[in-house]
This record gives sequence, structure tokens and C-alpha cells, in this order.
Amino acid sequence: MHTTLHTVTGPLSYEAVRGPALTHEHLALDLDLAGDDGAVLDPVRHGPAIAAELAALREEFDLSLVIDLTCRGMGRDPRALAALAREAGVAVVAATGWYYEPFHTPEVASASVEALAESLVREIEDGFGTTGIRPGVLGEVGSHGDVPSAPETRSLRAAARAALATGLSVATHAQLGHGGLAQLELLIDEGLPAHRVCLGHQDLLDDPAVHKELASRGAYVAFDTVGKESYQSDSTRLRLLLGLIEAGHADRALLSCDISRHAYLVSEGGQGYGHLFRSFLPRLRAAGVDDDLIDLMTRRNPLRFLTGADTEEI
Repeated sequence: MHTTLHTVTGPLSYEAVRGPALTHEHLALDLDLAGDDGAVLDPVRHGPAIAAELAALREEFDLSLVIDLTCRGMGRDPRALAALAREAGVAVVAATGWYYEPFHTPEVASASVEALAESLVREIEDGFGTTGIRPGVLGEVGSHGDVPSAPETRSLRAAARAALATGLSVATHAQLGHGGLAQLELLIDEGLPAHRVCLGHQDLLDDPAVHKELASRGAYVAFDTVGKESYQSDSTRLRLLLGLIEAGHADRALLSCDISRHAYLVSEGGQGYGHLFRSFLPRLRAAGVDDDLIDLMTRRNPLRFLTGADTEEI
């Protein structure tokens, strides 16, 4: 376990994080591969609205931390993240790694696992270019389908090796929730402990048995697209999460909204980064989940994941 988080504005003790975290978000993003301007969060056009949303959540819900999982090939902008963090008064953790194959940068096609891992370690230790800003997590390292492709396998293995070398944890992108078990197998095969892995988008997979299997092996299960009703209803998410909690795995759940289009912003009529707090958590409470479990899933679990702590340490 390490006690210091690498945020975009500098080191931060985990003990300073007193309020909830959003564990899978995007504050600056560009996934416009085919003229889809909607899949963009531009710091100039959208930054003021994003900062205002985060500041409002800090005031109303004590939002204390956002993990931005925008990585290589996704329009990552560390300087913009630092500016947003300062303006909003919310700590932000930036990421490194490679998204799923259609968004891979060219080096993934030909480089070995060793070379990819070395590249990640350099960025973790030295920072993004000349910014001095260091990533605090590996993610969202991606795959699509039930089994990762060859390039995705190399990027996942490289992420695991970089995590072992630096002490960071790994958050994945499992397309529509599929492939989480295969991702976990690859990461564990490289020697990475399961409690330093978070399998992404599991709330898009209506398969409680998979969620329980991932959690029972010690990995974090991400319910990280809360509010994206076009992909999955929040009613289904609620049922799946309650099932995981009832099975004794509340200590393995991570929650977020994965805001990845500017139409999702409150300023454009969307659900916003606060949908988790304003809509979904009240429904959890109404279903009988108490404040201690809410704190576990929204604050203590994220800190355990980021620091590599065992469940008893935070």
C-alpha cells in the first residue's frame, strides 16, 4: 500500500480525501474517429461547464476526487485536467495506458509487451511530456469481446507489468461489460494482485454470476455508467448492484457515471457528473443501503483501489 495519490495538481495523502469520489470519468476527451463531434469534451468549449458542475458537486455532496480514465489515443490533456481541478477545487487523478484496439496509438501494433511496459513506467515516473504531471492510475486499459485481441492482450500485460513496477492499480474498459473475466486472468497471470484491478462497465452486463465471480476473486467491479439509460436502465443497475451487496461484496464495488459526450453535461440538458449523487444513491438508500455502505462504495473503496490497500487498511 502507498499512502500518497498522484493527482494532476501534485501529491495528495489519501487521508485528505474526506468525501466521495467518481471513479471513472472523462473531463477532457476526443474520441472523434468518424466525425462524431458528440464524443468530445473540449477544454475550451466545455471546460467552464465541467468545472462548474464539479464545483457544485463539491459544495452539495463534498465531491473530493475524480479519476479521469482518459488515456493514450483518447485525447488526453493533463494541463487541462490540472486547470479544471484548480478551478473546481476537486482533486483529479489522470491515467496512462491504452484504450481498446480501434483507439490504439501506432506503437501498440508492433512493440513488445516489455517495450510497452517500459513506456508506461517512464510516463508514470517522469510525467506526461514536460508537464511534470504524473498519472496516478493505469486505465482505461481496454478490450472488446469476450477475449482480448492480440494487441489488447499486449497492452493489458504491459499495464500489469507497469503496475507491478510502480505500485499503481489498473482500471479496464470491458466493452459493454464483456470480457472482464479474461482481462482479470491476463492481469493476474502477470502477477498483479486482484485487489489492484477494477473491471470496467460491469453494470452493462446483466450477469450477476460474473460480477460475483470477479468480486470473489478480489477484483473491483465497476458500476461506472450510471445514468446512461440508452445502454442500460438504472433499474437494472440497481438490481445488479443490490445483488452484489447482498452477496457480501459491497467492498468490491466502484461507482461512477463515465461522462464521455458533451450532451451528457448538465449545461446541455444531460444527466451530468452528479447523476450518481442526485438520483442513483437515493434509490440505493431507499432500497435499504445505509450511509456506511454508501461511504464504503464511494470513498473507501476508491481509496483502497488507488493505493493498493487491502480492505482492512482504509
